[in-house]
Amino acid sequence: MAGRRRARGILRAPFRVLRRWALRGLAALALWVAAYGWVDPPTTLLILSERWRLGDVAHAGPRLRDLPPLVRLAFPAAEDARVCAHWGIDLEAVADAVAEARAGGRLRGASTLAQQVAKNAFLWPGRDWARKGLEAVLAPALDLAWGKRRVLEVYLGVAEMGPGVFGLEAAARAHFGRAAAELSPRQAALIAAALPNPKERDPARPSAFLARRAAAIEGGARTLLADGRGSCLLDR
Repeated sequence: MAGRRRARGILRAPFRVLRRWALRGLAALALWVAAYGWVDPPTTLLILSERWRLGDVAHAGPRLRDLPPLVRLAFPAAEDARVCAHWGIDLEAVADAVAEARAGGRLRGASTLAQQVAKNAFLWPGRDWARKGLEAVLAPALDLAWGKRRVLEVYLGVAEMGPGVFGLEAAARAHFGRAAAELSPRQAALIAAALPNPKERDPARPSAFLARRAAAIEGGARTLLADGRGSCLLDR
């Protein structure tokens, strides 16, 4: 009997160790998420990678409270127009994207701002399923723990917005030579229109396509402001 119990204990030991480390990892991740609710991310894996590749990068994010409404709403208008209506994952947008692909269209992304923050601030670049799974777990947690405005603020602090340019403050200065708080709605829309391909699209010298996309984004931002769908991102 004693031998059997000892053998079972030996077999269970790796699972106990694995569970212990898994719990420690979850606790560390929870503390990391909590910290970024108050402290701006100092860097990300993509920023570190680009700094190594280019030698240096520009990285600066704005304070959300300093941004005019149409400037802050340009980015949800471009990336996540239903931001105030979902809980970090937009199931309606996912269903629409799948239906469009099944009808013969191109499979487009349906990532929310929270999902992009999860990827940019906590995970690694790429399109593998492991990262997408972690992103789907983290996004609702960020939405719940931080609230919509903090999610947008962190997004604007770490998103890539030009070659070696990260964050809206750095992008405003690189593309238009002014602070983010001084951007016009058109300029903010041009920066937003360059996503998700900021290495190839130049907001300061927009192509005809980029100019049209920026006009649509600026119109979308004005709609979000007028009909209240962007109210969760505005000052109360």
